[in-house]
Amino acid sequence: MWRSYDPEVVVEELRAMRDHGMTVTRSFFYWPDFMPTPDALDEDLVARFGDFLDRHLDLGMSSIPTFIVGHMSGQNWDPAWRQGRDLFGDVWFVSRQAWYVRELTARFKDHPAVAGWLLTNEIPIYGDWPSRGVGTLKAEEVAAWAQILIDAVRAGGSRQPVSVGDGAWGVEVTGADNGFRVRDLAGLVDFHGPHVYRMETDPVRQHLGAAFVCELLDIGGKPVIMEEFGLTSDYTSEANAAHYYRQIMHNTLLAGATGWLAWNNSDYDDLYEAEPYRHHPFEMHFGLIDSAGRPKAQALEVRDFAATLRRVDLARCGRPDAPVALVVSSFLDSRYPFTQPEDASVVFDVGRQAYVAAREADLTVGVARESDGLPGDCDLYLVPSAKQLTAPAWRALLDRARDGATVYASYFAGVHATQRGPWWPDLDGMFGVRKQSRYGLIEPIHEDEVRVTMTAGLGDLRAGTELVFPAAGTVNSRSFLPVEPAGAEVLARDAHGRPALLRHAVGRGAMVLATYPFEYMAAVTPAANPEPTWRLYRALARAAGVVPAVSFDTPLVNASLMRHEDGRIFVWCVSQSGAETAATPVVTSGVLRDAAGADVTGVVLPPYGVIVLQLDPA
Repeated sequence: MWRSYDPEVVVEELRAMRDHGMTVTRSFFYWPDFMPTPDALDEDLVARFGDFLDRHLDLGMSSIPTFIVGHMSGQNWDPAWRQGRDLFGDVWFVSRQAWYVRELTARFKDHPAVAGWLLTNEIPIYGDWPSRGVGTLKAEEVAAWAQILIDAVRAGGSRQPVSVGDGAWGVEVTGADNGFRVRDLAGLVDFHGPHVYRMETDPVRQHLGAAFVCELLDIGGKPVIMEEFGLTSDYTSEANAAHYYRQIMHNTLLAGATGWLAWNNSDYDDLYEAEPYRHHPFEMHFGLIDSAGRPKAQALEVRDFAATLRRVDLARCGRPDAPVALVVSSFLDSRYPFTQPEDASVVFDVGRQAYVAAREADLTVGVARESDGLPGDCDLYLVPSAKQLTAPAWRALLDRARDGATVYASYFAGVHATQRGPWWPDLDGMFGVRKQSRYGLIEPIHEDEVRVTMTAGLGDLRAGTELVFPAAGTVNSRSFLPVEPAGAEVLARDAHGRPALLRHAVGRGAMVLATYPFEYMAAVTPAANPEPTWRLYRALARAAGVVPAVSFDTPLVNASLMRHEDGRIFVWCVSQSGAETAATPVVTSGVLRDAAGADVTGVVLPPYGVIVLQLDPA
């Protein structure tokens, strides 16, 4: 781009973005060109970048420059003078990076079109592409490198926000340690920036996966910006691309994201002979605008989303406090001795599935990381398919129940055979049962479905109600916990008459045990959602005294609230159905109204559609 810079093309593309609601770009100093030698910048390219920023300013737009590229679109790009030097550990090479960052910052720190800075683009892939950094990059070196480069931004005189640009793929999100630990970097950066392109086997998990990542990044009190998301038109129809964009943007907003940078502005059909597009041709078609200048359907979704943000005045909105805590085991992000990698990665899988079920039940749920200490002010704690928590966490959960909360936990033996079984201290005492399990053996689930019948009422689940869950997993994890009640009330039994759900009164609250790993089995089942865990969660919430202000009696339409500081309450109604769906909202207090002020007693949503209503006092 910079070698063949064309201001007229830049203005044309920026204007197309602005006309579709996009006010900020992410831009890139292509490192091999901008720094041709270890101690020099290419002044012609620097001048062109200045013109690029001027064009933004003319259109009322801004940009976030990225220094080290590095990696992009299926290829790594070294400066010619690197000569194999280590990116993070070579003192001379790190000093050259810091000089480069400082010099470019000093040139543009006062330009009003610079909204912030990013150090890199997906640098774990550049640091070690075969492993993506997992097991090869040293967290101590990475944190020191990031500190040096961020200090270089400040030494260059900038006060704009800065972040790393690594994609937020650290152990706190994925369970795999690539050296870029979010917790280590949280004290250095001004925002977290996830890059999310997950491939899934379930549409609802696909639509809510990025939202769950945003929830997991509530670390250090830093804002979360959807720094990179999107898709290539070579993989999907335009209609389905629009559905994907709509779902990702609205659901991540509801999960706390406050900014969105889609990849990317335009298609690159004329670059088919250039690397990386020659060997990664699908990378040519991530654009919101095609190569003929036509806005794709997903560009219209971005435009409409931006209009919604203006209508609700997002900058003055916030999410309501969450009375429901989704507990995320510290085994996701802590490296306890003598544990297996699967112990970490499965925490993400079951947590995301539990998040899906909670959203389907219209619950206002917050992610509670065990590593940060469990909050003491929630009415319901969900511990989904948990093989492992620490002993202090179990003690804390029991204390929460004694103080009046409901604590729900579902059994899980784990996916591997090493120390197979639930690491729950005094399971019998906590849940009022007697285990009937045998050492070294599991109780396998032979059926393709787990049928559970309520034998007592729980919230809005009446006795006699049948719930049917998918059965799935490995030879280890596809198993249940045989128990006998010893003080607990049996709430549900399976098809063989065995206890499947039990409630044990403790203090002013209750400990509720599911003897099947419902969340795990759904998480590993293709096209599982919606499945009945949402009904169980809704019933648990009702029993704990949690009643949503607005809800739907179908998991296919999810309701979530945002509160404006002036007192207005906005209600997002998000469809997870591929067909037009009519649904009736249940409003516990107040009146739902549409954008025109008309009362709303029912909604009709197009496939995967979104409607934003307002909840007014009765």
